Amino acid sequence: MTEIVPFRALPLQADAVSYAYGPDSRRGDDVRAGTIRTFEIVDSVAYPGTVRKIWVHAPHGHDAAAPAAVMVFNDGWWYLDPAGDVRAGIVLDNLAHRAEIPSLVSVFVDPGVFPDATNPKNRNAEYDEADARYAGFLLDEVLPRVAETHALRPEPDRRGICGGSSGGNGALTAAWQRPDGIRRVISFNGSFAQMPSGNPYPALLRSGEGRPLRVFLHAAHRDLGWNDRDHNWFAENLETAAALTRAGTDVRLVVGDGGHHPNHGGVILPDALRWLWRDER
Repeated sequence: MTEIVPFRALPLQADAVSYAYGPDSRRGDDVRAGTIRTFEIVDSVAYPGTVRKIWVHAPHGHDAAAPAAVMVFNDGWWYLDPAGDVRAGIVLDNLAHRAEIPSLVSVFVDPGVFPDATNPKNRNAEYDEADARYAGFLLDEVLPRVAETHALRPEPDRRGICGGSSGGNGALTAAWQRPDGIRRVISFNGSFAQMPSGNPYPALLRSGEGRPLRVFLHAAHRDLGWNDRDHNWFAENLETAAALTRAGTDVRLVVGDGGHHPNHGGVILPDALRWLWRDER
């Protein structure tokens, strides 16, 4: 089947592009809002001393006793905020209402903060490290708390994770490190270039390492350092996508204009979710 895409001239100033949101990012007239409950983690084992808030979203009519697939969103409220750049709760409600994705339990996890510290944010320590600590935190500390009120599917193929910027590379790292617990990934404008020891994925994949993952990657043509030899966010995303493809991973890459901004990721979130969960309705 061939889809005809309407003609659109390329913008001359790609760093000034802003994408218009589609209907899936606005609540449908016949779509009722899902339920949201919140809790805090103040006694983390993985990240001692941090506190954070977590929101658990389920679409309207979801049966909490029926085991459900899970979608984790890094940067918590920033992704859930109905007036924000991503509006994930609205998107999830719309897609679930039309059965275009499964009835997901979605978990929005804020980065940890140290309440009394001069520099309280723990975000980069959680998302940019190429280790299993953040994945273990989600699987061992967050999801068991969610499962107290919502039955969850245990299979790793029924668990996904989404994030942008450092949250994007953090999403891939969580699935790469713990494919026994998470196997579906959405990464918008991933900050692979700022991982402390460099982006490990192209070399790992070239060496023959692989994971049974499904990965949706987004890159922005004018992302940070886009025209530089080193610390080039755009190039690192392209190289990661190419390495995943050559390794036989189920991957889709979408490239937009503009810079390091969440707008385009928010606009394409509905299609990213449809693609990620295309075999689960």
